[in-house]
Amino acid sequence: MSSMKATRVNLFDFKTIPMRAFHTTWFTFFLCFFGWFGIAPLMPLVRADLGLTKVQIGNTIIASVAITVIVRLIMGWLCDKIGPRRAYTALLILGSIPVMTIGLAHDYQTFFLFRLAIGAIGASFVITQYHTSVMFAPNCVGTANATAAGWGNLGGGITQMVMPLILAAILSFGVSESLGWRFAMIVPGVALFIMGILYYRLTKDYPSGNLSELKAQGLVPAKIKTQENFLAAIKDYRVWALFLTYGACFGVELTIHNIAALYFTDQFHLAIAQAGFIAGLYGLMNIFTRSLGGIVSDHQAKVGGLRMRVRLLGVLLFCGGIGLVIFSRINILPIAIVAMILTGICFQMASGATYSVVPFVHRKALGAVAGIVGAGGNMGAVCFGFLFRAEGLSYSTALFYLGFIVIFCSAFTLAVRFSPEVEKEVKSEFDAARAKQLEPQAV
Repeated sequence: MSSMKATRVNLFDFKTIPMRAFHTTWFTFFLCFFGWFGIAPLMPLVRADLGLTKVQIGNTIIASVAITVIVRLIMGWLCDKIGPRRAYTALLILGSIPVMTIGLAHDYQTFFLFRLAIGAIGASFVITQYHTSVMFAPNCVGTANATAAGWGNLGGGITQMVMPLILAAILSFGVSESLGWRFAMIVPGVALFIMGILYYRLTKDYPSGNLSELKAQGLVPAKIKTQENFLAAIKDYRVWALFLTYGACFGVELTIHNIAALYFTDQFHLAIAQAGFIAGLYGLMNIFTRSLGGIVSDHQAKVGGLRMRVRLLGVLLFCGGIGLVIFSRINILPIAIVAMILTGICFQMASGATYSVVPFVHRKALGAVAGIVGAGGNMGAVCFGFLFRAEGLSYSTALFYLGFIVIFCSAFTLAVRFSPEVEKEVKSEFDAARAKQLEPQAV
């Protein structure tokens, strides 16, 4: 199967199996953010409508990312078990239901439960990274993973900007604000349901075909072997080191998506549309930042192998932590926006750099590793959520503490090491893929 992996990311190719999977999976992940965080920019209205306290809002923020920890672990295993195509389809169709029906919430308890259920959609990230990891060769897998994830994460920023516009369109028909936010959430729910059907039709599990076909040909590991590899991944300390570091970068990104609109509304006294636009800038940078992390990581690998991929991750995390500390102390709006953007660049590049390392940690249990590390991002967001629910702690102070937590977590990259044998094997594959990439393409 490895010989059929793509050795270049040709963005204008929509026909080959790897590139068709690439484009379908990043766009699907993009839409998932509309379901996952579509309610975030509408929270000022929800807060007033349901009479939510700061603690209750904090609890719903935690709920939106807590369930994702479990579902990401399951999805990683499920990708190995039934393939990414069927796993994604099931997640999208089932996940669309609570998105479309969150408008039925009538108090804190029911709203909390809907936010909890919607959080499962966040597991889409694991499938996205799994699918691109199996489609691209070592010389460009970092770029492919980071670009697919980054363009998907772009949905987090666009959501902050678009959902207030959808709300405004609905309100223009004379609908009350109380009903407006409820109707607005039907739109992303329907989009997810439709995409679930399209994903099944447009993609294949691997470059050489679907998992069921490969099993029939005897080209995949036996069930017992897959289970052994899954357990081996769980026992690998490097997987858990990446679990923590990913919690420090993507966990911060999820936290910012959840609190940014409220932060700018309360801290700088902005209207919902203004705060949503500014908050959206953070996610909007994913159009290039996460890809840049993967591109730089692939370049570092060419220079110094896997060791340099890990070193890049550590430096980006450390700088992101410093930036977050500075951002939390700024009270001038234009400067705060610039600081938020610069900090976001570090964190989003670090997320891309993380999944440039993941495909090489435990290659026979890619789904397990991708799932565990991906769950770390949400576990970080869950832990950070408790900072933002504390009554006696302002959002700016919580961000200040969060910066130092990230700086501490950057040290865990020192634990991610590879044996000389693995380095040599990966370099050999990298060089072979690089040579194939440089070959003239058939016309």
